[in-house]
Amino acid sequence: MNDYLLVKTLHILSATFLFGTGVGTAFYLLVTTLGRDVRVVASVTRWVVIADWLFTATTAVLQPLTGIWLAHRLGMPLHVGWLKWSLALYAAAIACWLPVVWLQMRLRDLARAALEAGTPLPPAYWRAFRAWVLLGVPALFAFLAIFWLMVAKPVP
Repeated sequence: MNDYLLVKTLHILSATFLFGTGVGTAFYLLVTTLGRDVRVVASVTRWVVIADWLFTATTAVLQPLTGIWLAHRLGMPLHVGWLKWSLALYAAAIACWLPVVWLQMRLRDLARAALEAGTPLPPAYWRAFRAWVLLGVPALFAFLAIFWLMVAKPVP
């Protein structure tokens, strides 16, 4: 396999891991939180944080590196409309994701403390959870738009 196909494969795989892990962990965190079982929430938030560090963080770095390399290899300037918009949406999604990582660690810690104390999830958990949702929704739509741009490559 030549270098272009290898990097393109890495780009596609990292997009799959980035989006799949994001949607999967968000789903489990959302449904377990809404179920309000502190034991389950404490367990799931722990695994969500681990998954984010293993998969999302690594692929979040790999995505722009491979994408920019591919554009350079093809002689495509980064100001081409669909590529420029993809990069801008990616920056917006990552700007949402960075505080989400901190919020997930906070949710994990609050759920663990509630479990150890034998209490329901505290109001601080619910405030952090609302912020997590408010940041996650635009990130999701940004990634969906990026996928569309990557496939359609609309001409301005």
